[in-house]
Amino acid sequence: MRVWIDLSNSPHPLLFAPVARRLESEGHQVLPTARNNAQTAQLARERWPEVALVGGESPRGKAAKSKAIVQRMKDLWRWAASTRPDVALSHNSYAQIVASRSLGVPAVTAMDFEHQPANHLAFRLASVVLLPEALPMEAVRRQGANPRKVIRYPGLKEQLYIGDFEPNDGILAALGVHERPRILVVVRTPPSRAVYHPSRSPLFVDTLRMICGQDGVLCVALTRHPEQVTMIKQLRLRNCIVPRSAIDSRSLMYAADAMIGAGGTMTREAALMGIPTWTLFAGTTPAVDVWLESRGLLQRLREPADVGYLKPRRSVPHSPDELRVQGAAIERVIVDATLAAAGKPLPRDTERLTV
Repeated sequence: MRVWIDLSNSPHPLLFAPVARRLESEGHQVLPTARNNAQTAQLARERWPEVALVGGESPRGKAAKSKAIVQRMKDLWRWAASTRPDVALSHNSYAQIVASRSLGVPAVTAMDFEHQPANHLAFRLASVVLLPEALPMEAVRRQGANPRKVIRYPGLKEQLYIGDFEPNDGILAALGVHERPRILVVVRTPPSRAVYHPSRSPLFVDTLRMICGQDGVLCVALTRHPEQVTMIKQLRLRNCIVPRSAIDSRSLMYAADAMIGAGGTMTREAALMGIPTWTLFAGTTPAVDVWLESRGLLQRLREPADVGYLKPRRSVPHSPDELRVQGAAIERVIVDATLAAAGKPLPRDTERLTV
């Protein structure tokens, strides 16, 4: 079986790495493509040196975004027409789903954010839709997620891969920090170019200033786009490091005393690891964040003072072994759903988690 995995955003190489390994261990060929956007290409090449790069940075503005998606769809169509995969898999890669549908290739898409407008396209065109159990069906049914083609998986997608690493004790040295700070805080910038996110997020800047003004705090700001690097540099904050390329973010968060995220995926990764985590996501709150908040794993930050005076964390995060156990069930669901979409019979003892 030839499985085409498209990586259209920075979290996707990490997300699909365990799935790809499982597919290959069962004798299937994985054909990766990646968009050269944010840190996606670098992270993809670290795992698949032969990955085909198709498409570039996400532009600003809805019209420009639509044009870029259409062009990438055409380029992916040409790539797939010559490569001839048996099935396509992505986390809502709209360009891949359209290209696959036009070529008659079944498409499997995963998604966990019910407020993404483009779900209407992806859910209707995909052959199979993978959703976390935390996301209520009524939230996505009107977007075209027909229950007959929906498969639910337990927990959150981040649990699939957050244990897929060994903590790097040298992560701070790699950033030029050779002495452990009293308090290490990791912050993640907003998805400022996403259509579902407000164009301005003053709370993020105000919180960043407040954090960096506290004694003994070292802040590492993980950015998405070049303009965010420039913006933070212009703030002239003390004790704030802004990496210019992709780093081992899981090891960094594993070493952190606190995580403050203005986005989604990385914030949930930290929360599931057991790191004290705050979210100041400015868009509509997703159901998966509500799921984390209800379990006391995530706190909502409405003003900078909500963070308070930062202190060293009180306990160690969950071990990678513990985290890997949580991801095994999700991995199996995604692999089996992908193979089933391509018409491959599943083992008799395989249980499909359907609605």
